[in-house]
Amino acid sequence: MAELEVEIVAADHFVWSGAAKMVKARTSDGEIGILPGHSPVLAILAEGQLAIEPVSGDRIAVDVDGGFFSVDNDRVVIVADNAQLGDAATAGIR
Repeated sequence: MAELEVEIVAADHFVWSGAAKMVKARTSDGEIGILPGHSPVLAILAEGQLAIEPVSGDRIAVDVDGGFFSVDNDRVVIVADNAQLGDAATAGIR
């Protein structure tokens, strides 16, 4: 099964990385959902919540204050101005 390689960083700290089945975020153009095989995209990240469905474990929520969102070759990189993991997000933390 194909999977995404996801990395989330804030301006001043590492937030989360790991393998995922799906990533959903709010961009300046609206919501975007990323599955393996998605075409490359670069978007401005809007304030809101990211949803990550890891390959194993519970869904992860990350609150972000803006930044950018990049997808290329099943690699998702999210660079946020500020980001904080939700309470249920513990799996995959470095």
